[in-house]
Amino acid sequence: MAVPVHFGTDGIRGRAYDEITIDLAYRLGRAVASVFSVAVYVGYDTRESSTQLAAAVLAGLTDGGASAVNLGNFTTPGVAVIAQQRGGVGVVVSASHNPYFDNGLKVLGLGGSKLDHGTEEAVAAALNAAPAAPCASFDAMPIDEDAEHDYAKHLRALVPGDVSSLHIVLDCANGAASHVAHELFEGTGARITTLHDRPNGRNINEQCGSTHVDDLVAKVVELGADLGLAFDGDADRLIAVDAQGNVRDGDDLMVLIALDLQERGELGAGLVVTSMSNLGLHRALAAKGISIIETDVGDRNVLLALEENAWPFGGEQSGHLIFRNLAPTGDGMLTGLILADLVVRRGPLCEQASAAWTRVPQALINIAKSEYDDVVVTTIFEELVSEFDVASDDVRLLVRPSGTEPVVRVMIEALDGAFVDEFSRRLSEHFSI
Repeated sequence: MAVPVHFGTDGIRGRAYDEITIDLAYRLGRAVASVFSVAVYVGYDTRESSTQLAAAVLAGLTDGGASAVNLGNFTTPGVAVIAQQRGGVGVVVSASHNPYFDNGLKVLGLGGSKLDHGTEEAVAAALNAAPAAPCASFDAMPIDEDAEHDYAKHLRALVPGDVSSLHIVLDCANGAASHVAHELFEGTGARITTLHDRPNGRNINEQCGSTHVDDLVAKVVELGADLGLAFDGDADRLIAVDAQGNVRDGDDLMVLIALDLQERGELGAGLVVTSMSNLGLHRALAAKGISIIETDVGDRNVLLALEENAWPFGGEQSGHLIFRNLAPTGDGMLTGLILADLVVRRGPLCEQASAAWTRVPQALINIAKSEYDDVVVTTIFEELVSEFDVASDDVRLLVRPSGTEPVVRVMIEALDGAFVDEFSRRLSEHFSI
């Protein structure tokens, strides 16, 4: 009997063909077909396993009686937009920022939104009850060639501002953005230089994209570009680089965009962030009278809080930014367009960020789950608090298991940078990181 499958914070993720198998993909298709009675749009990223896994999903959907549409290589937010525009649901085959040998399966609900917990449980139950795949591989279905153009046209209509004065460098992570980002941004009239847009099945996220921005930093500085934009493998997040070569993460972008929206009367009462957002963000926005709601990590948690409070904007330090009134989920390319428009209207990104806020020293350490010891982490933290004689409001320790990787993430934050450095050193030394 197969081990019951459970959804994590971002669908089901693991090693391709080991944990994310053809059989699992087929059964997911059957499950989605049994839960929903609308068309299902399937998109997938550029890793070598994605095409076969997507074919299995599509076969499962078809065998389950669903109307299934193959979108081909497609970004996660792009699948969400197509599902929203066409009144269906979506399935994405992607492991986002993970290396090529991983993969994942994610279901988007009606209108392209994140699944609520009840619907997710129904899909999981149907998946675990679904019949096994009848064969080891499936033929690919024809691809809907119009969908990508429809998606790009939709994004441009959302942000029609003139950014033709900018030189923008795009890092497509050799992922799903490789097929659409250049066309989209060149259509704005901006001068565009593109990096890492030649996927070969194994180079997705490999020393590139939002988790590895060194190449982007170097190219922005070399060319004297105005802005660098780095996407991850499925393009639902964005990390930026300013003209001086400084990396600007989701916290930077949220501060600037929140202040701009507030000035234009479009922010509402506040901003939703996760527990990973920097203390400096909280201080800067509080000084401007902007309220903040903090959620657990995960863009779904951010979206739920936005919906509960009817607020339009929130996100994560990792670069998942959600514009609730514009898109059903976080979209790195939409964020990039909005940021480019902001730079044109308000000046260079470096100057804006430097004037708006000051980041508090922060470090993130990943410890393998098999090695993690909460007693050791707590002991080191408490010893350092005593040694440095810091106030409780000036230091923060956050520990959480990753929802996408087999690690425990330890975040340390303090007004005293020496505290952060010493904690990181001792922790890394103990766990041989």
